[in-house]
Amino acid sequence: MAVTIAKERWTSKVAEVVIGAEPSTVKLGGETTLPFLQFEGDIPNRPKVALEVFDQAPEDWTDVLTTPYADVLSDPVAWAKKNVALGADLVALRLVSAHPDTGDASPAAVAETCRKVGAAVDAPLVIIGCGVEEKDAEILQAAAEALAGKNCLIGSATTNNYKTITAAAMVHGHNVIASSPLDINLAKQLNILITEMNLAASRIVIDPLIGALGYGIEYAYSIMERARMGALMGDKMLAMPVVCFVGQEAWKSKEAKSPTSESPQWGDQAKRAVLWEVITSVALAQAGGDLFVMRHPESLKQFNAHLDVMMKAVTY
Repeated sequence: MAVTIAKERWTSKVAEVVIGAEPSTVKLGGETTLPFLQFEGDIPNRPKVALEVFDQAPEDWTDVLTTPYADVLSDPVAWAKKNVALGADLVALRLVSAHPDTGDASPAAVAETCRKVGAAVDAPLVIIGCGVEEKDAEILQAAAEALAGKNCLIGSATTNNYKTITAAAMVHGHNVIASSPLDINLAKQLNILITEMNLAASRIVIDPLIGALGYGIEYAYSIMERARMGALMGDKMLAMPVVCFVGQEAWKSKEAKSPTSESPQWGDQAKRAVLWEVITSVALAQAGGDLFVMRHPESLKQFNAHLDVMMKAVTY
C-alpha cells in the first residue's frame, strides 16, 4: 500500500547573511524548511564551523585542548593560519586580552592584532569581544575600523552596547552578532532595535546564548527551534541565522575538564571532552544553528562528518 509522506509547507525563509570579502566568502541561512528536511524545502547553505583563536595564550585550557595548538598559542597570526589549514570555514578571533582582569589591552592594541590576522588569512573572520559590555563597545569599534572592507562578523552586541557596535559595523561594512540571554522575546527586541538603526536584517546573526550538553542544552534547543519556526512563518525579526558558541560552553563543563585520573569512570578525557563538544554541536544543528564556533580540531572533523550525512538530500 502506498504511503503518503506528510510535508510541511512554510510561507517564509531564513535570511541569508554573507560573511567575508570576495573571493573568500561564506553564506549562512537561507533555509525554507526546518533543519535537514530537504524534502520539504531548500537548505542552500550547509552549517559552517569556525575555530577559535585567542589574542593571548589561554590560561584555563586543559592539556587536551592546548596540545593541538601548542606551537601557536602565543601567536594569534600563526594560530589563525593553522585553523584554516585544519579546515575551519571561518576564523573566530577572541579579544580576551582586553578584559580588565586579563590585561586590559587598549583598543589600539587589539585593533593591531585584528589587522595582522586579517592580513594573514583569506578565511572570513568572526571578531568576538572580551565579554565586558562597555569595553567591547570600545574595542569592537576599533577592530571594525582596522578590518574595514573585510565584511567580518563582529560581536556581541547587547541591549547595553548595540548602538556603538552597530554604528561601527555600518560605517566599516561588517555584520553584527546580536546576543540576548535565552529568551525569544529579548532576541526579537534586540533585532528590532538594531534594524531601527538601519542595519539590514541580512547583516544580523542571532546569538541566543546556549548551554553545553548536560547544562541546559534542552532549553537552548527549544528557544532556537521556536525562533526557526517563527522565521519560517514570516516573523522577519526572528529570520536571522543563529550562531552557537559551543567551544566556550562545552570546554568549561566538568565532564570535559576532569582528567581521566580523577574521573576514570567517565572514560578517557581526550575522547570524552571532544565528544562533549561534538554532541552539543550536533544537537544544536538539529535545532537550527547555522554557525558553530568550536575549539578542538577533532571536534570540527567529527562534526563535519555528521553534517556530511545529514546534508544528503532524501526525497519522498
